[in-house]
Amino acid sequence: MSTWENITSSSIIFLLTGVPGLEAFHTWISIPFCLLYITALSGNSLILFAIVTQPSLHEPMYYFLSMLSTTDLGLSISTLVTMLGIFWFDARGISFNACFFNACLSQMFFIQLFTVMESSVLLAMAFDRFVAISSPLRYASILTDLKIAQIGVAIITRGTLILTPMVALLKRLSFCRSHVLHHSYCFHPDVMKLSCTDTRINSAVGLTALITTAGVDSVFIIFSYFLIIKTVLSIASPEERKKAFSTCVSHIGAVAVFYIPLISLSFVHRFGKKAPPYVHTLIANAYLLIPPVLNPIIYSVKTKQIRRGVLKVLQLSATKE
Repeated sequence: MSTWENITSSSIIFLLTGVPGLEAFHTWISIPFCLLYITALSGNSLILFAIVTQPSLHEPMYYFLSMLSTTDLGLSISTLVTMLGIFWFDARGISFNACFFNACLSQMFFIQLFTVMESSVLLAMAFDRFVAISSPLRYASILTDLKIAQIGVAIITRGTLILTPMVALLKRLSFCRSHVLHHSYCFHPDVMKLSCTDTRINSAVGLTALITTAGVDSVFIIFSYFLIIKTVLSIASPEERKKAFSTCVSHIGAVAVFYIPLISLSFVHRFGKKAPPYVHTLIANAYLLIPPVLNPIIYSVKTKQIRRGVLKVLQLSATKE
């Protein structure tokens, strides 16, 4: 009988993986990762602080942007400890369901939750752009502070209700194979592959969660832009059409940097079994780090009000020093 048989999830210690084949260079590899984390944390914190402290940014568009920055911060923090722990201290062990701060289930839940929240916020931002372009005179009356708060609560509730069964179902599994995960964090399909229990229910629930969140959101985002384009093309003035389209550029960039890595990771996990291990690692880390790193840059470069707000915060900090 195999030594791995009949080991339940409560006693499992998984081993996370850094960059396969380059373990001797983990200290050097950690340098660009540190820079990416510093960029993500500082950039999103600056935008969030600017929106909270400056009255000129107290508008629906920027409230949604603050939600996006919050989810990006959460996504970065969810993986920071395990990823840098591997590169710096070779701390690969993570318990399946023990201490909250060092539990695979907890990390998996929060990574998935912030991913779903980001998808939902991007959908809300698409709706915001549609209302702003199609009904500019009613914009403030439609997207009131109360309505935005309700949308925020709905985003959190939706993610929690959809993901809780998916993560909870993992607790029924037993693991009798290798306990080595292929990423530097706990990822739902990666954990399921190590189980010797029938995982068809888990796969079905996971696929359903993906379709009903990112899948549905992407369809509605595309539909929103179909309506936006239709509305913009009905505007007589070329200058006004250009101005209307320009308000959507930042959001389109944010949608691209979120969905392209997410779709790539899903395809690699389902169809890229013969791909080299470093391909999985590269795409898995890009999926988590690219949106938090690029979103603040995109909005700072493309949105004049955000750029001014961030500069004011930096100037105030410099003055105090």
